[in-house]
Amino acid sequence: MSKYHFIAIGGIGMSGLAKYLLEDGHTVTGSDIADSKYVAKLKDLGAVVHIGHSEDNLPDDTDIVVKSSAIRDNNPELIKAKRLGIPIYHRSDLLEEIAKSAQDSGKCFIGFSGTHGKTTTSGLASYVLEKASLAPSFVVGGIIPEINTNAQHESGKHFIAELDESDGTIVKYYPDILVINNLEEDHIDFYKNGMSDLVKTFNRAISQAKKVLINNDNEGTKNLSGNFITFGLKEADYTAQKVDSETIEVFHRNKLLTSVKTQLAGVHNVYNTLSVVAALNEAGVVNINEISKHFYSFTGMGRRFQKVCDTNGIQVYDDYAHHPTEIKATLEAAASKFGKENIVAVFQPHRYTRLQSLWDEFKGAFSNAGRVIVTDVYAASEDSIEGISGEHFSKELDGSEYFSGNMEEVAEKLRLTLKEGNIVIGLGAGSITTLGKYLEKAGCVAN
Repeated sequence: MSKYHFIAIGGIGMSGLAKYLLEDGHTVTGSDIADSKYVAKLKDLGAVVHIGHSEDNLPDDTDIVVKSSAIRDNNPELIKAKRLGIPIYHRSDLLEEIAKSAQDSGKCFIGFSGTHGKTTTSGLASYVLEKASLAPSFVVGGIIPEINTNAQHESGKHFIAELDESDGTIVKYYPDILVINNLEEDHIDFYKNGMSDLVKTFNRAISQAKKVLINNDNEGTKNLSGNFITFGLKEADYTAQKVDSETIEVFHRNKLLTSVKTQLAGVHNVYNTLSVVAALNEAGVVNINEISKHFYSFTGMGRRFQKVCDTNGIQVYDDYAHHPTEIKATLEAAASKFGKENIVAVFQPHRYTRLQSLWDEFKGAFSNAGRVIVTDVYAASEDSIEGISGEHFSKELDGSEYFSGNMEEVAEKLRLTLKEGNIVIGLGAGSITTLGKYLEKAGCVAN
């Protein structure tokens, strides 16, 4: 067994990898700038975690150092690792190694990818397999609420993973089944030529997979090359038919495969559900009707339209949506459930480059909100861009309001204007996730 040291171990992706290794019998140490619930869980499993970064945190006998993209070259633990000649892995290198080991042990590796929905689909697939007592192994990019984990190492025949395309590392994997739920221009900081670079990257990933499932209804996936198994609402190998508020009948080549009940709202979740059914059926090692009955108890992933506060007649939801298409889908589902007039959308733009490149698309994403608040941009380590800011964006988004300051200050300004019956939805991939905590602390007092 190997000794791993994680720099920035407390993130959702890094903590999942660390948990997987601990359950596989490896030794794990690590560090992070702050304590968290993820760090606490790792400590309970036997990890030694230091708060703050120092070269003293890194044991001299470490076999592999794992770092995230956020770690800079001047990190003292990284400097020491280079001095000692310890191999340094990006977190994608470690996931590649874990996936290969799973395949070598006979597991079917199913990778979920695409611009939107990969956390939900990978989490849903892991959840239904777990509830069906099939003991899956998985590493996904969010907490599965009913299981309360983002990763596990088990003895079953499946390994499920969320495959990130944001930095091109999706080409490192060789899945047995690759699912591509959709494709849209995003991550312009990495894909300098936009969609053309993104398509090249996915075409390479496709060439390395044994089977590839794509959404046949998505415009972006039509740019891809290869032999595909398709899913969609109309013309596809797998189709969703007779969709009502809860039930989806899934047909395989025009023959009824199974019927699924789901709590997940919105047409985007019809595609998510359909892709999971198709992928697990293609895996060929499950009774699809046995797992179908577990879809309904899945309430969604952490930070995916997750209720975080319900007090004094006001509900607060947290949603990771940070791309116009994701925001549009979330607000459409929310409006159909609660009514547009009750929706208060609080949008924290994530990255200056994304806001700049998708400015007009963002302007068209909020039509299903009765009220829109825009906060300052969450930089995510990027430098600011002149003329690109939350304040400037709010001025161009008709009817929106701009709230400056940190998230606690935003919450206090918002609290003073809320009314009974408001449905507050925090939208973004940054510190907006703390909005509900601050509103709850203040009592969400309705006026």
